[in-house]
Amino acid sequence: MATTYERSAEAGVRKFADWNSRHYRYFQPKGRKATLYEDVTVDVQPDPSRYLLQGWIISFADGTPAYSPTRTRLGSSDWHEYRAPDEEWEKSHYQRQSAIIKMIQQAVANGRSQNAVARFDPDWVSILQNHVSASKHAEYGLGTALMSAQRDGMTQMINNSILTNASYKLRYAQDLTLYLGDIASDFSKPFDENAGKEHWLNDPIWQPVRKLVETVMVRKDHLEQYFAINVLIEPLVMGLFRRRFVMEMAAVHGDFLTPVVMSAAEADYSRNMVNTVVLMQMLAADEKFGPQNRGVMKEWVQDYQPLAILAQQQLQAIWSLPRIKVSDFQEAADHAQKYVQDILSQIGIDTEGGQKV
Repeated sequence: MATTYERSAEAGVRKFADWNSRHYRYFQPKGRKATLYEDVTVDVQPDPSRYLLQGWIISFADGTPAYSPTRTRLGSSDWHEYRAPDEEWEKSHYQRQSAIIKMIQQAVANGRSQNAVARFDPDWVSILQNHVSASKHAEYGLGTALMSAQRDGMTQMINNSILTNASYKLRYAQDLTLYLGDIASDFSKPFDENAGKEHWLNDPIWQPVRKLVETVMVRKDHLEQYFAINVLIEPLVMGLFRRRFVMEMAAVHGDFLTPVVMSAAEADYSRNMVNTVVLMQMLAADEKFGPQNRGVMKEWVQDYQPLAILAQQQLQAIWSLPRIKVSDFQEAADHAQKYVQDILSQIGIDTEGGQKV
């Protein structure tokens, strides 16, 4: 008996962007012409709402599709509208990471060859051992949260932004580990490479930061994690420690090497923050889901901001440790809070007077 096959011509007659072009492009470029970034990211991740007429190819055992908008409280009329301002994809990401690692390695090698580490202030060495080393555990935790979060993004463009963010955080945690390990042998007195872990786990100064990091790590909403880390945790806590404490205090204590390592993390955050703002702006302004999205984001601010401020205030004790004081904690904290308000305003969230349109 002959087998009868049923075929549908629906896919063949569907019209989409450039459907009659020889370029085989299935999307509308952001500009006049598609960039290489768009060519290698847009529609790489399948989406039944666009071209998979038969539904998801892969689902979990319980029937949940491989990618589902139910994995975040935020909604979008078109997830594919987002394009990362830094246009980072696999090749450019690996190139940039490689350049950063080479830059750090070269700077540290040159400094050590000039015996620069021997001129570090002894009090500053204790801060590196106990607190800069402790901070790498927070950075690693945030990177781990983002690594999990990227899996649920609804498009390759969103996934790339969260994944590269995770990769930068994990690389920076590794940068600190390798850097402190490299210079440990150059100090005249023993440098305890395990002290940072002990302070992270037990020092009261770091426990609110640890609670904040572990809170965001266990959340299931991937855009909640992305929003909380870049809009609140980074500027209020981690960036405050890196930029307004270590990078400002280091030089006057004879340390010109540690700021080199941290400058890479600051450049990383600048890229990640812009990507986050553009995505959240898109969702806050969505014609269908905008009001709902702005309300959810405001809830996230109310949830994480008190924890971040508590963590920030507990770190204040570290500002009193250096022998030479060149950075004022309260001034730095006020500046960080203003910066967060500026970010929220750019997104379209007014935490004082309700949601902005």
